[in-house]
Amino acid sequence: MNLEQMEYIKEIIHTQSISIAAQNLHVSQSAISQSISLLEKELGIRLFKRSRFGTKPTEEGKGIINNALKIVDNIERIKEEAQAFTTAFKGELKIAAIPGFMTFLPKILSLFKKDFPHIKIMVIEMESKRIIEKVKQHTIDLGFISVKKSIEDNLPDHFIFKKLDYNADIKVIVSKNSPLAFQKDLTLHDLADNPIVIYSSQFWEDYIHSFEKSHNLMNVLFQTSNSEVIKKTVSEGLAIGLLSSYVLIDDPYIETGRIIPIPLIDTKFSSDNLFGCIVSDKNVHQGIAKKFMEYIHPNFN
Repeated sequence: MNLEQMEYIKEIIHTQSISIAAQNLHVSQSAISQSISLLEKELGIRLFKRSRFGTKPTEEGKGIINNALKIVDNIERIKEEAQAFTTAFKGELKIAAIPGFMTFLPKILSLFKKDFPHIKIMVIEMESKRIIEKVKQHTIDLGFISVKKSIEDNLPDHFIFKKLDYNADIKVIVSKNSPLAFQKDLTLHDLADNPIVIYSSQFWEDYIHSFEKSHNLMNVLFQTSNSEVIKKTVSEGLAIGLLSSYVLIDDPYIETGRIIPIPLIDTKFSSDNLFGCIVSDKNVHQGIAKKFMEYIHPNFN
């Protein structure tokens, strides 16, 4: 017995005619007749009898037919519930993320879009401080951020913060022609005399401040909120840069040898930061945002 046969049974009961059932289901009359005959042979009882008054269930077949109808109704109810669930999640989802998270988002987006194809998604790269403000203003629905552990408790009460297992190493990126390009690893002390370009965010500003407590002033050439500008500047030999290792995954600048990533080995400062995603429970799109968050943990690697 299969679902197709049970659907045939339901339509025959509804129309009291195999020929009309065939028309309604867009199959041939012989296909339905053969399928029902195979089922009757499998069960060892006759389900229907034909007469000039139509096709009706036999006495011995009524119990089987009733059970088949219940199964078809349950399956239709499941389909309706699933459809109601997926169509309920329509509209637009605006996501903002710090650069390091951009590497992982395509995989998560792909899985999410397969289940919710009607949701339009917009992704923006920005620094954590702006993301928090935008989520508070409800102009961003979901944010991927980095915050100090001391700041986590100061997030607005209506924020939901989901911590993520994100342990990126910090890399120094240098031009292929830089004297530093042949170093196995680097310390903050090694960077002191070099012009440097960094990402414009609270995280990196705190990083510089931490550096300057124990070293000389850092020679910052400029700050930018565009990681591609950082890599382009470094490849031209104008400065060195600091970026998360995740930002550099499958990076064309590295693959073509235009920039060289070197591990920064004294990065105790970064351990004071938490990474996670935030959503406001006052946002009209919070349902979609929370559903998206369910896709993150199993795939965040």
